[in-house]
Amino acid sequence: MALAVAKLLTLPEAAERLRKSEAQLRWMIHSGTAPRSAKIGGRRVFRESDIEDYINQAFADAA
Repeated sequence: MALAVAKLLTLPEAAERLRKSEAQLRWMIHSGTAPRSAKIGGRRVFRESDIEDYINQAFADAA
């Protein structure tokens, strides 16, 4: 049985997807308001699905 591999986004890729600057996304990470992320191999990465969930939740909260 093969495991599903999550697509990982780098910090610049995630910032672009969220329409934020890299500095804004770093501040969001610092303040605890960013989508879930992890450090893998010394790099901060985001799962694409977590970015999508974060955006969907923002729209749900706005409704």
